Amino acid sequence: MAGLAETTARLARNRRQRSASGPAVTAGMAEVADFGPNPGALRMLAWAPADLPPGAPLVVVLHGCGQDAEAFAAQAGWLTLAERLGFAVIAPEQSGSNNFNRCFNWFEPGDIGRGGGEAESIAAMVRHAIMQGADPDRVYVTGLSAGGAMAVVMLAAYPELFAAGAVVAGLPYAVASGVGEALGAMHGRSSLSAEVLGERVRAVAPAGGPIPRIAIWQGDADHTVVAGNATALLGQWAAAHGLDAGAAEVEQLLGRTRLRLRAPGSATVLVESNIVEGLGHGTPLSTIGPEALGATAPYMLEAGVSSSLEIAGFWGLAQPPAAGLPAVRTTPVRPATAASPGLGDQVLSAVSPHVSPAVREVIAKAMQAAGLKR
Repeated sequence: MAGLAETTARLARNRRQRSASGPAVTAGMAEVADFGPNPGALRMLAWAPADLPPGAPLVVVLHGCGQDAEAFAAQAGWLTLAERLGFAVIAPEQSGSNNFNRCFNWFEPGDIGRGGGEAESIAAMVRHAIMQGADPDRVYVTGLSAGGAMAVVMLAAYPELFAAGAVVAGLPYAVASGVGEALGAMHGRSSLSAEVLGERVRAVAPAGGPIPRIAIWQGDADHTVVAGNATALLGQWAAAHGLDAGAAEVEQLLGRTRLRLRAPGSATVLVESNIVEGLGHGTPLSTIGPEALGATAPYMLEAGVSSSLEIAGFWGLAQPPAAGLPAVRTTPVRPATAASPGLGDQVLSAVSPHVSPAVREVIAKAMQAAGLKR
């Protein structure tokens, strides 16, 4: 789209000019300051290939806790795919003042409904991009972990804005209210049924409006957001679509299990779930071979399959790559890589000599749920 492509190019040029007398600055995503109402106090970063025509698709990419929005978009391969396939990218970025560990607040009621908080800020960014020329019928959203949970928020609360979405290591919409429930949900301790969760999607969405298609990705060795959340997501969105999750097609693919639910009497897949064998907490990548995409980093994990490329195929932006996969895995799946200790780890280390192991565990879990500790 000429408008957004021109805007990001101009902002990038201005940034390079301002930095001409200092260290070199590589061209990348550009911040858009005046995108509209911003009750959630988020930053908007945008990027579009040069000369992208009006009416091109738009992909919204939501980072995980402690991640940089631009680095996540690049490492997951979304900026490369945008260049190859011809779409624009916007990457909302959380701030430390909203959440110490820069997690999107997917468990705070004020941030996950329509018309307020972080969800409204992201919706305003999408509306701005559409005004700049993005195709309103081809807007998609994806994210990792807390960003994945916020992607689900956007699909539920603003379904009229999105044709489809994808969640990687995320959680169902409105599965938690507050830190305590968030911790329980992350570890698979929510007692909410698929019917109740599905009704929460239908309740927040405009009456009679569309329910977007969704792809779910999850590692079965994830101990941060356990694999039961993928089952809960499948159940929630099956119920929201009026489908029976138990009737899903099951396929055993290389290194993963895929479940699919189609629209009645149609080949269209409405809900898809991919469980990757041996994968810890992070985005599945394939950085070696003909389908190489993205770059490994903490929570960006080599898995022999690129979730980003597969998601783009699910959305109809790319040809699904499954036919070209090797007969055997050529690269090992890596567990999640630990990042450097944060404030939560430092506090926990200081208090550990003075409390019992049981109390230490309670403190550690509370800090993790609050975004103070990974």
